[in-house]
Amino acid sequence: METPLRVTFQGGETSEALDGFVREHVESLERLYGRMTACHVIVQVPDRRHRTNNLYRVNIHMVLPGGINIDIDQTPQADDRYAIPQFAVNDAFRRAKRLLTDRAKKQRGEVKTLRERVERTINRPDQQ
Repeated sequence: METPLRVTFQGGETSEALDGFVREHVESLERLYGRMTACHVIVQVPDRRHRTNNLYRVNIHMVLPGGINIDIDQTPQADDRYAIPQFAVNDAFRRAKRLLTDRAKKQRGEVKTLRERVERTINRPDQQ
């Protein structure tokens, strides 16, 4: 990356273990798509004083060459699995990996367009 990775913890204490876990995921994304220019990961830690909504949120903002922004912002919906920080991080980076692979396929021209598929069906001889 051209700019260093930024990992921000909001609403709670910084966790060195969770920070390392996030950095490992970013390294795997860089191996997948080596042209990423910037990445900012925000881990929103739940406030432990509340009895409800103790769910972690992970937002990822990536910048690719050409000013292409990819944002992963997932709000957990009453799913108790998001109370585990590793699950929230894994889920966010799974989404990021999917978006990056889709973007890479588009850049390589491996994605079929709707126009090509429509023309093929129109030019097909009628079956009677």
